[in-house]
Amino acid sequence: MRTGRWALAGCCAVLLAGAMQLSAGCGSAADTPGEGSGRPVVLADTSFMADIAQNVAGGRLTVSSLLPVGADPHSFEPTPQDAKRVADSTTVIINSVGFEPLIDDLVAGAGSPDLVVVEAAAGIAGRAGDQHFWLDPVKVITYAENIRMGLAAADPSGAETYRLNAEAYEQELRDLHSWIAAQVETIPAARRLLVTNHESLGYFAQRYGFRIVGAIFPTVAGDGSPSAQQLAALVEEIRVADAPAVFLEAGSNADLAGQLARETGVQVVTDLYEHSLGDNAATYLDMMRWNVRLIVEALR
Repeated sequence: MRTGRWALAGCCAVLLAGAMQLSAGCGSAADTPGEGSGRPVVLADTSFMADIAQNVAGGRLTVSSLLPVGADPHSFEPTPQDAKRVADSTTVIINSVGFEPLIDDLVAGAGSPDLVVVEAAAGIAGRAGDQHFWLDPVKVITYAENIRMGLAAADPSGAETYRLNAEAYEQELRDLHSWIAAQVETIPAARRLLVTNHESLGYFAQRYGFRIVGAIFPTVAGDGSPSAQQLAALVEEIRVADAPAVFLEAGSNADLAGQLARETGVQVVTDLYEHSLGDNAATYLDMMRWNVRLIVEALR
């Protein structure tokens, strides 16, 4: 675990990856933060992160999401209202520093002197540039622990409540992991192949024994446009691997996937939830179960 301090535009905030005391220079939040104010007490960057945090907070705190349901953090553009929501919060939870620089900048510029900033993925070792840790539910256990410690630092009198809530939720995550592993076992090993819209399922694939064949947009953010050469190379990789399907996130443009389907015969599977909750995924646990069902049905 690492601990450190994140300077927020001349203010102080605590970046928590382990148990630590708020420094005297930064002050601390009240034991009942936001009571009677009607303001969001805890603000998470994404809808799925808000759900994870709410499971740890239980009924003691209110958790809101900076990004609305369906929004992609890679295309997030903050508004003055977003800055106000950060300023009105006592705790902000982000996936990891550097995942979305505009969110980092928003928190740095709008945070109050007593703002507690929790980096949910702190302490998780990953590949350079890829911070989609949450698509591996085992790694989300670390999220729950970091969030627990962050909430306890902001609201010390609730520490025992957060500990018990986190323990219960972490067991749900372990159960989810076991369920996913059992579902994946029903896919023949030779068909555990993933072609995706962009490079987002690496940690999921590593955990459950899939091979990543390729991605339409060969970046972790899915930005830019693939060249004709890149698409031709992906077509060849699909043919060589005999990959059965290409998987797209909900809201993705399916035109290029349709082109791949015409050239290779792959099935196009849409409506995976990777960066947000949605109509078929009201919680993080639901989101993962939905995605796994779609993947298993297409590959089995």
